[in-house]
Amino acid sequence: MKIISYNVNGIRSALSKNWLSWLQATDADIVCLQEIKATPDQITDIYLIEQMGYQHYWYPAVKKGYSGTAILTKHTPKHVEYGCGIEQYDVEGRIIRADFEDFSVMSSYFPSGSSGEERQGFKFLFLDHFQEYIDWLKIRCPKLVISGDYNICHRPIDIHNPKSNANSSGFLPAEREWMENFITSGFTDSFRHFNSDPHHYTWWSYRANARAKNLGWRIDYNMVSNDLKINLKRAAILPEARHSDHCPVLVELGF
Repeated sequence: MKIISYNVNGIRSALSKNWLSWLQATDADIVCLQEIKATPDQITDIYLIEQMGYQHYWYPAVKKGYSGTAILTKHTPKHVEYGCGIEQYDVEGRIIRADFEDFSVMSSYFPSGSSGEERQGFKFLFLDHFQEYIDWLKIRCPKLVISGDYNICHRPIDIHNPKSNANSSGFLPAEREWMENFITSGFTDSFRHFNSDPHHYTWWSYRANARAKNLGWRIDYNMVSNDLKINLKRAAILPEARHSDHCPVLVELGF
């Protein structure tokens, strides 16, 4: 079971960069998208996604051209859950989940706090509520993959310059502590399960030629609940995909 998470920074923009050819070549079973920035009726090539064998479920934000998540799957879900039941996050389309026979997959887009104190406060509130929601959800869906853009670098190894970014949103001590506690609550960082090497990132600023220099941040994850840890087969970052300022992250599970 091959699962890919990808913050596309606008699905229509990604489509204009030959994203469909990439999707076909990867042949993933499930693709979790973040920052779709569109409603399904705005995606003219949606029939081509269907021709590849994907069912598709979209959860756009109420605000046009902003946020939003989606799940594409070649396997029919038992159930699809839109949102987490908290309106201030659901209007931004931040969480969608598909339940299958053996496990559940969530596509999640955590808020960014980089625009200022108000959004940073919103981000911290989201983190608190998200932990509570997942603690509740794990009782009902113990085999859970939470894919997405967490907008947090967990450790210094996950960011190109930890010293200069010590006070940057996405690498704040409180954010990193939250991530540590989240993992301790019952999750495995699938990429770090297989790879402890530095210089692996999933997002690069458009400024200062950052991607070419690999001056990045690892903020996209496939977190796997510990009940699925035995099923982990492979995990990878796919930096050769260039449809966004992010790149996709992959996890493979065996059943």
